[in-house]
Parts: sequence; structure tokens; C-alpha cells
Amino acid sequence: MPSPGERSAFAHAVLSGRDGVDFDLVHFRGTDLSRAQLEGGSFLECTLEGCILDDVHLESSRWSECRWERVVGAGVLMQRASLVDVTIDGSRLAAVSACGSTWRDVTVTGGKVDFLNLRGARLRNVRFIDCIVTELDLAEATVDGLSFEGCTLVEPEFGRGLYAALDLSGETLRSPCGLASLKGATVSRLQLIELADVLAAELGLHVTDLIHPPGRNG
Repeated sequence: MPSPGERSAFAHAVLSGRDGVDFDLVHFRGTDLSRAQLEGGSFLECTLEGCILDDVHLESSRWSECRWERVVGAGVLMQRASLVDVTIDGSRLAAVSACGSTWRDVTVTGGKVDFLNLRGARLRNVRFIDCIVTELDLAEATVDGLSFEGCTLVEPEFGRGLYAALDLSGETLRSPCGLASLKGATVSRLQLIELADVLAAELGLHVTDLIHPPGRNG
């Protein structure tokens, strides 16, 4: 990895075009990427530091060995994007549409992501650490290594996906949907107890408070 001095820099600039352009060893510092048309762009060993990503178009973009630090943005369009060896640290993102995307060796640390759409995505060796994720959509996703450590997931949705390597044991789950589809996923014993009513409802089970069986006639 080159030193910061060897990188090109977009410091406190506004970038609104350049779709399909390749960026190698670029340090975007405080750059406003709002509404930038960067579909199909390639980012290799780039850093986004304190950037703004409001309504940015990153569909089918490719990110390799990149780092996002303290990035903010709402309406981030990343359908069919590819993220390989990427770290997202201390960022605040909302309405991230990444359906059909591919994530491999990705770590998301700290911060908060609202309305993260990973429907139909392929996830391999992905970690969320100490962050809050609301309304995560993992329906139809293929998971080959996904964990949440010290995280809070609010209203996550699962269903019709492959979740054999999904580890939910290190997080707090609030109002999840689609628990019955999580065959092969890992949860903690405490989570299983806390989610028993939700799981029973999804399976159509009737739960009774009866503790002792009725007496038998002699």
C-alpha cells in the first residue's frame, strides 16, 4: 500500500460526472460526491475520507482494497457493485441500495446504516462490528460467511436465501422477519429464547402457558 504522499487527491472538491472512469490510488478527502454519475467505475486502493455520497450513482462499480472513513450519505445506489477487501469505518449511511451486489472480505466498523438493501447479494467473509443497522434486507441473499459482532439489527428481513454461514449470535435482534428461513444460521441460546414468540408465529405454532399436563382419569 503506497503512502498518502504517493496518492492522487481530491481534497474538498465536488465531483459530479466521470462515469465509468477508473480511479487508482486516489485519496478523496472531504470530496462531495453527491449525485455523481460513477456507474461502472473502478476504484483500486482508494480512500474516501469524510466524503458526502448523497444520491451518488455507483451501480456496477468495482471497489478493491479500498477504505471508507467517516463517510456520510443518503440514497447511495450500489446495485450490482463489487466490493473486495474493503473497510467502511465510522460512517453514517442511509437508503443504501446494494441489491445484487457482491461483497467479499468486507468489514464495516462503527457508525450506522439505515435501510441497507442487500436483497439477492452474494456475501463472503463479511463482518459488521459495533454498528447499528436498521431494516437490513437479506432476502434471497447467498451468505458464505457473514457475522455481526456487538451490533444491533433493527427489523432485519430474511427469506428465500442461503444462510448456512450466517452468524447472528453476537448481536441484538429487534423485530426480525423471516426467522423461519434461517436454516443453518447460528444464533445464541439467549436469542433463541427471546425470539421464540416471533419464530412460533412464523411457523404457525400455538403457544400455551399450560405447564402441567391435564390429569388422567383413573
